[in-house]
Amino acid sequence: MKLIVGLGNPGRKYQSTRHNVGYEVLARLAQQHAAGPPVGKFQGELVDYGSPSGRVLLLSPLTYMNRSGQSVRAAFDFYKLELADVIVVCDDLSLPLGRIRFRSHGSAGGQKGLADVIQRLGSDQVARLRIGIGAVPSGWDAADFVLSRFDADERGEIDQAILRAAQGLDDWVSHGIDYCMNHYNSSLS
Repeated sequence: MKLIVGLGNPGRKYQSTRHNVGYEVLARLAQQHAAGPPVGKFQGELVDYGSPSGRVLLLSPLTYMNRSGQSVRAAFDFYKLELADVIVVCDDLSLPLGRIRFRSHGSAGGQKGLADVIQRLGSDQVARLRIGIGAVPSGWDAADFVLSRFDADERGEIDQAILRAAQGLDDWVSHGIDYCMNHYNSSLS
């Protein structure tokens, strides 16, 4: 069993913002796998589907970004998962728009939702897929930027990144994190 966590903030106010790209990737995966509707569980929305490699759980925490770890920890404990069975999908200000990067472990790099997941799981040995949302423009506050929406030109790039991320997550389920780092972390992704 694998748990894929997509980070974001709940509610219409935050829909389609840069910070919610993790939610968008999970929605894409659920659509691709014709998964059923989400159910409320673990302070989040949970979708599951079967793959040739086993059961896959998609969790979108509804605790707001900075407390995402509450939801993740609850699911992690309930299903008695190992850290190697979990990956977190989140936005990243330090990556160029549309670039995706898989990592097997490490710091949160300033991403507060990921930081809370790491803190509540008690380890930085959790895989993550970061999706570049672009750098904060001059004169902008970072918090305002991550809560802004993509403009029309950016939307096309981010939609392609979401498709690539969904494919990468399917590969993570089937082949693991090392495969994904080798195949998706090039300068072209």
